[in-house]
Amino acid sequence: MKLRINGDSIRLRLAKTEVETLVNMGKVASACKIAGHSLIYQIIKSKEAHISATYVDDVLNISIHESLLHRWDEDERVGFDAVDKAGLYILVEKDFQCLKPRTHEDESGLYKNPQESDTSHG
Repeated sequence: MKLRINGDSIRLRLAKTEVETLVNMGKVASACKIAGHSLIYQIIKSKEAHISATYVDDVLNISIHESLLHRWDEDERVGFDAVDKAGLYILVEKDFQCLKPRTHEDESGLYKNPQESDTSHG
């Protein structure tokens, strides 16, 4: 899972297996080690009406209502976004392969980019 923070916005991108884990298990998490500490960021299936974020004890929790996650692993929806009560913009989306491969990134578990032209048919 990739985390991008820019000002008052948070963007999380999930690989196929992470989307499947979130839909089926109700939670997906990752961590980043910083100076002997770990920043844990996770998405949790929730009964809360709105997408929301909390940050407690070095854990960033993003809550998404269970109805939004229903069958997300099987359908064409890219993701979800919202502005929470504190004004934080939150975007959670499927992670797509880049149009131009990057030598230092393994994109094998990502979704095929919908903008990629299909050259296999001639």
